[in-house]
Parts: sequence; C-alpha cells; structure tokens
Amino acid sequence: MYKKKPFFIVFEGVEGCGKSFQSKKLFKKLKKNKIDTVLTREPGGTKSSELIRNLILKDYFSKNKLEKFDKYTDTLLYMAARNEHVKNKIKPALLRKKVVICDRFIDSTLAYQVYGKKVDLNFIRNIHKKILDGVRPNIVFVLKVSKKSSKKRLKKRKTRNRYDNFSQSFYDKAQKAFIKIAKNKKNYYVLNSSTNDNSLENEVFKITKKYLKIK
Repeated sequence: MYKKKPFFIVFEGVEGCGKSFQSKKLFKKLKKNKIDTVLTREPGGTKSSELIRNLILKDYFSKNKLEKFDKYTDTLLYMAARNEHVKNKIKPALLRKKVVICDRFIDSTLAYQVYGKKVDLNFIRNIHKKILDGVRPNIVFVLKVSKKSSKKRLKKRKTRNRYDNFSQSFYDKAQKAFIKIAKNKKNYYVLNSSTNDNSLENEVFKITKKYLKIK
C-alpha cells in the first residue's frame, strides 16, 4: 500500500530521447493513482527560472555574430536557475511529501558542461554543495536513443532552441557521458527509448511502483 512520502524522480538524456514525453506519461499515471505529484523541468520550473531559461536556450545575441556567453557565464546561469528552482519549487514540494518528477537535473550539467564543454567539475561541485541543500534524486531514468530516432523527433519539433542544433558528435559525447554517470549506481536506470511503443512507459511505471510501493 502506498504511504505518502517525499520522492524525487529525474529523467535525463540527450535532445530527442523522449524524456519530456515520458515524464508527462509517468505524471499522468501517478495522478491516476491519486498520488500527489508535481511535474517540473530544468532549466525552468518557476517564473524566475523560466526567465533565465529563455536567456540560456534561445540563440542568444545574433546568429551572424561570433559573440556568445563564455562557458562559465553559461554554467552560472544554469546554476542560478537551479537555485531558484530547488528553493522555490522542488524542496517545498518534497517537504510537503509530494512526488516530484523533473525533466533534467544535475546530470545534464555534468554531461553537457563538464564532459561536453570542459567546464571544471569542482567549480560545479562547489556550487551544488551550496545550492542543492541535500536535495538528491531517488530515481534517475537515463533514456538512451539511437541517432536515427533522435533526428526524426527533432525534425518534428515546432519550436527549437540552440541545444536542438548541436552537432551529432556533441550528442554522442553527451549520451556516453550520461551512461558513464549512471554506471554502478543502484538508483539509475538506463533504458532504451528509440522505439515509440508503450513498453518504455510501462517499464518506467513498473520501476517507480516498486520504489513507491504502489500495487
């Protein structure tokens, strides 16, 4: 029988892996089971964080100009958005014993900024020590996708941001990073999301049910 408790679920993966889709599916299934659940995303999740998201994710400045944010400025903006998100949405929801589902969290910063853009890991760790305030995911679903499937999904998107326009080699590097981060961690699940059938959402729900003790 389900006993109300704080629980934090994160979906990670590269663009076009279907994490936003799967997080929404899980949210609906938990709500159907009358479980008090919050669905959120990063960067974003609160009004202030969404303002920072718009700044980070649009093709900032002009496409014709070489002027871009320095990678550390970029990283600090992500951290600022996360600080607002954790303090104003994630932590209060967990304190009220809600289940929180988040589309991206700290592993995206490691995969993209550390592995992808070579930002110093200790720089990020030190900021996280201060801003996370003990918040850690209970389950992380890493969705692994084939190049063909991710490209197909990205083409269908009506609105795109700069992360949808990176080179395939960058996505390959990021995906390898996500898998490396997940290695040997008991609460991490690397699942194949290349096919568009119901098997993945069923698998995600099955794992979640076990943790939450839902019948």
